[in-house]
Parts: sequence; structure tokens; C-alpha cells
Amino acid sequence: MTSDDAGTLVIGTAPIRAERLALAASDDSFHVKLNHDALTLIGRSREILEQAAASGQRVYGLNTLLGSGRDTVVEDKSILSYQVQVVRYHNSGVGPYLDRAAARAVLLARLVGFSRGGSGVRPETARFYAELLNRGVHPAIPFEGSVGSSDLTQLAAVAAVALGEGEAFDVHGTLVPGSKALADAGLQPLTLAAGEALSLVSANSYSVGVGALVLRRLRHLAELADVALSLSLETIARYDGGGNLSPFSPAIQAAKAVNGQRDSAAAVRRLLSGGWLEDVRAEVSVQDALSFRAAPQTHGAFRSLVSDLGEALEVELNGRGDNPLVDVGSGQVVSGGNFQPTQLALSFEVLRLALAHVGISSERRIAKLYPPQRAIRAKHLAAAANGSGLAQEELPGLLWYSAAGLLAELKFLAAPATLGAPTLSADVEDHSTLAPLALQQLEKSVEALEKLLTIEALTASYLLLEAGAVQPLGKGTGAVVGRLADVLADRPSAPDLVERARAELRDLVHHVIGPEGGEPW
Repeated sequence: MTSDDAGTLVIGTAPIRAERLALAASDDSFHVKLNHDALTLIGRSREILEQAAASGQRVYGLNTLLGSGRDTVVEDKSILSYQVQVVRYHNSGVGPYLDRAAARAVLLARLVGFSRGGSGVRPETARFYAELLNRGVHPAIPFEGSVGSSDLTQLAAVAAVALGEGEAFDVHGTLVPGSKALADAGLQPLTLAAGEALSLVSANSYSVGVGALVLRRLRHLAELADVALSLSLETIARYDGGGNLSPFSPAIQAAKAVNGQRDSAAAVRRLLSGGWLEDVRAEVSVQDALSFRAAPQTHGAFRSLVSDLGEALEVELNGRGDNPLVDVGSGQVVSGGNFQPTQLALSFEVLRLALAHVGISSERRIAKLYPPQRAIRAKHLAAAANGSGLAQEELPGLLWYSAAGLLAELKFLAAPATLGAPTLSADVEDHSTLAPLALQQLEKSVEALEKLLTIEALTASYLLLEAGAVQPLGKGTGAVVGRLADVLADRPSAPDLVERARAELRDLVHHVIGPEGGEPW
């Protein structure tokens, strides 16, 4: 995927980064174009599929039924009607609809899949999907329904709109018939050729597309975790004699080659650079608690697993997961199991465990910041007893309890999701990955951890502001405290405080505190 000019995404046959897909999905202004190489490969793939059909070869989903009906032949005169039936049959998802960015991610992931040459769709069908993106068609894609052996129900919802059926959202966010959405975009409904229905629905485009969007949030959390940790180090240095930076030293990081650990420690050193913690204090504690001292190991393991997810997403995005697979190299159409995204599903699984571990360390650090808060409240109460009135504190007193509740949720969400699929289709489909469920649980974990880390950052910033500016903060931590000071000063309600702080931290991490040398991943 390359960029011809600003706002244009050209899809060829070269590998595509998950990050690029996420950027295009998140921005409606991106124009998507299939280049000559992709269209040529798609055309050759279609020729091979048509040759197989003309030879009388039985091809799954082309001239046979699906699932347990795999060996039942569809008569030639019924094949075109069968395409419509396949789409209608699979358009059975339930639950809330995906938002616009997620729907675009699903569409874009499937379009990239067409460009790999394994699906056998016509070039005009691939171009039609590109036009759905370019003209702002937003199919109503249900959240639930896939068991992770191709995201059949989600992709059928897209295909239904392409056929002029199903439902979509108009520019005002109103649910309208798919036919109206196409008409408003100046498109005529697509008429499917033989075998195309299965090609449209048989892919893991929900898991891949939405997974790419979640990957961006996970990368933000990896940076945010180090920001929250750095603020807490500054705080315990002022209130409890802690803040020993030796665990973050290059010597410690060089002694053990854990992927991501050095990056985490370097981020903390960068955030604290220019501040008083860089100078070794004689009175500093020999060792801080493990939630501080071993944080590079915990955060580093998380960073490593985020990188692994990026690789797993790109394997699926750039691979040919179609069944049957049109193999352009051999000129054959072959049945297989590449639609089973087990590696990706397990990446979703293990990341929830990692998020819970990061959350445990964060909540324990917040607990150690609670005694100074209690002392501040005691001071305010004493002042009120002397007739000066009770001061209204900027930080709600029991945010720690909210953090503890979020941690409990993270631990609950860390339980396996991929082992629960029943057997389906008369025991033919007897194993599924439940990748979408694992992804959806991961989204909840991401949401919970971002709130928890935000609470840590708010708590530490509040205490640093209360301590005054006797010692200089690090350049990075100082920038955070300065930004969050304005949020705290408004004394919003606890929910508003956390949401506003989340927004500020997203901006800071992305534009101000991010790693040196550009993108870290």
C-alpha cells in the first residue's frame, strides 16, 4: 500500500502494514485505488476460477453447497441465484452495529484480500468495494455472529449492501435500506458472478480490520503505561524517599534481552530527563517496590506482545485466507483451512493477560500514592476546624477504588475466550477460533486499562502539584503535570475528569512525549 499523494491510498500486490490500514479506515477522506498490478492479479485469479468451473471440476462454494452440504452439486441454471442465497443466508449477525471506522476497516481488509489473488472475484467486483469506501457507503455491520472461521456474518452484511439489500447508515447516521445507500452514492447494485458470494464472505476481515484499529490503541497504552509510571516515580521520590532509577539504567537493560524492556526503560529515562531524579540522592531508597522496580520487565513484555500482534495481523492481511484458494502459481483451485486465524486469535488472548499484569502494577502504584492524599485531607480538615472552611480538593478521594474495580475487570477479561466454540454444520465445522470474541474482550480490556492508567497519572500529577516546585520535574513528566493541572483545576466530576484527562494524555503521548526518531514500532 503506497500513497500517491495526500489522502490517496494505492493498493498493489506489495505487503501492507496494519498501521496503514488503520489510518485509512479512521479517515473518511482517504481515496482508495487498486493499481494495475493488483487488478491484473485479480483478473488472472478470476480466469483460473472460471476455467475450473468450465472443466466440470467440483469446487466448494462455486458449484457445491457449503458446510455439511459440501458434496451436493448446485445445478448450472441455479448458480447465479445461489450467489444471492449465500449472501442472504449468512447475513445473520446480531447485536449493535460497528461504528464508521470499524466498518471501513472491515471493507478495506476485504479489499486488500482481493488484491492478494486468492479469491477469484472479478476486477469489477474489487473496484466496486473500493467505490463503497470512496463514496462513503457505511454498511450496517452487526457486532456479533462470527465464530472465527471466517467472519461470515459481518462480511455478509457488507455483501448484502453491495447487492442493494441489507442496511446502511446515511451521512446523518440514520439507518437506511442498502439500496438507498447505494443510490445516494451514485452506485448501481452489484450482480454477482459464479463463486463470488463465498469469496465476499469467506475471510477474517472483521478480526483483521478492527484488530488493526485496536493495535493503534495498544501502542498508545504501551507509551501511556511508561508515562504513568514516570509520574509515580516522581511522586514517591517527594513523599516517600523512593524514585530509585537504577532499575531503568542501561546496565540493567543490557543484562537481559527481553524484547520491549529496553524501550520501556528508555522511555522512562527520557520522560524524567532534566529533572532532579537523574541526580542520585544519598537518601533514596535502595529498592522501590516491584510495581516500580520491575515495571520495565512488565511493560516490556507487553510491548513485545503488541509487536507480535502487529505481525500476526499482517500475516492475515497479506496472506491468502480464501477457501477455496485460487492458486495463481499452479493454476489450480484448492480447498484448505487458511481461513482459520489461530495465530491471530491467540495474540488477542495473550494480550489480555499482559494488560492485566500492567494493570496490577498500576493499581499497586496508585495504592502507594494514597497515604499522601490522606495526609492532605487531614490537613484540610484541620484547617476547616480552625474556621477557614473546608477546601474542595481537585482530585476525587476514592479514584483508587475505581482503579481497583477496573483491575478486577481486567483480571476477569483475561480468561480464555477461544476455547468455547461448539461444533457446527453437522460436525463438519468442528473447530473454530472465536477470534472475534477474543478481539471484543481485548477491546474491553484496552478501555479498562486506559482508564486505570489515567487515574494513576491524575493521582500522581495532583500530588506533585500539591508538593510544589521545589525540585524540577523531568521534561516529559513536567509537560504532563502542566497539562493535567488545567483539567484538575476545573474540578469536574470524576467521570468527566477521567475522560478529559484521557483525551489530554492521548494528545500528549502522540505529539509531545512520543519516542525520539519517529514511530516506535
